[in-house]
Amino acid sequence: YHGSTYLAMSMTGITFNHQGFDIAKELVHHIPAPNTYRRPIDMTEHEFCDEKVNELETKIVELGPENVACFIAEPIMGAGGVIVPPNGYHKRTQEICQKYDVLYISDEVITGFGRLGHFFSSEPTFDIVPDVITCAKGISSGYLPLSATILSEQIYDVISVPQNKGELFTHGFTYSGHPVSCAAGLKNIEIMEKHKICEHVQNIGPYFEKQLKTLYDHPIVGDVRGSHFMMCIECVDDKETKSTFPEHIDIGKIIASHCQNNGLFVRPIRNKVVLSPPLILTKDNIDSIVSILHLSFKKTMDDLSKEGIYIN
Repeated sequence: YHGSTYLAMSMTGITFNHQGFDIAKELVHHIPAPNTYRRPIDMTEHEFCDEKVNELETKIVELGPENVACFIAEPIMGAGGVIVPPNGYHKRTQEICQKYDVLYISDEVITGFGRLGHFFSSEPTFDIVPDVITCAKGISSGYLPLSATILSEQIYDVISVPQNKGELFTHGFTYSGHPVSCAAGLKNIEIMEKHKICEHVQNIGPYFEKQLKTLYDHPIVGDVRGSHFMMCIECVDDKETKSTFPEHIDIGKIIASHCQNNGLFVRPIRNKVVLSPPLILTKDNIDSIVSILHLSFKKTMDDLSKEGIYIN
């Protein structure tokens, strides 16, 4: 799940996982993340999208389309800090992939199974049908380890040829298709459908987004972004310049500590606070969460003031 195997860690930008290992630099290439909030101040969102899409095409041409197997992207980046791409980014990057016969892989390990209000967000939210979707975690709600790779019919038609010839497509693991984990996954999906969990997230998610945006009142809140039950608050020491706090001030951990002391778990990622609440969240729960966040941000401001740190 966490990209800690050889090729997976090579694909991620989580440098902590790279420590002590030699990653596949010659096989995996990266382009800059489509972080809309961090675009140049004088650049529109549409211009920013143009730039990011062009970066993909430039990289494919640079490497040679015949050398590029696939392009991998999360609908919304998770560990990178809930990075929401500009409108149209995924659709346009898929069109670039199709132009050069490059497979488009959507990593929905985080965004899948209800987090954004759908079992998969690629098509209903971002208007794309990937060649491959990877998923895990939410497929069993974490009760048992389970992941899956969902393939297009075009890919299936290729890998199923050996079977037609009495051979095998030898790609699997000892515990692939484990019946107990698969049973848990099937029951989990059945329960989610029975209780209309995705519909609930669709209905309540916008309220969560709206209430979190009241945090803009705090001077250190630069951006509140995300979708439904996948949200992030990015902190800055200057809203105009979007400058971040010095490295020795771990603002995310300070806020997270105050949240925990008041009964709320959040995920600090340096200058960001990430929230991925249970999919059964209610409006009352949301009001409680936002109240604790307001209190925690106020206490954090008090801490910074006591330490003599200037805040614009």
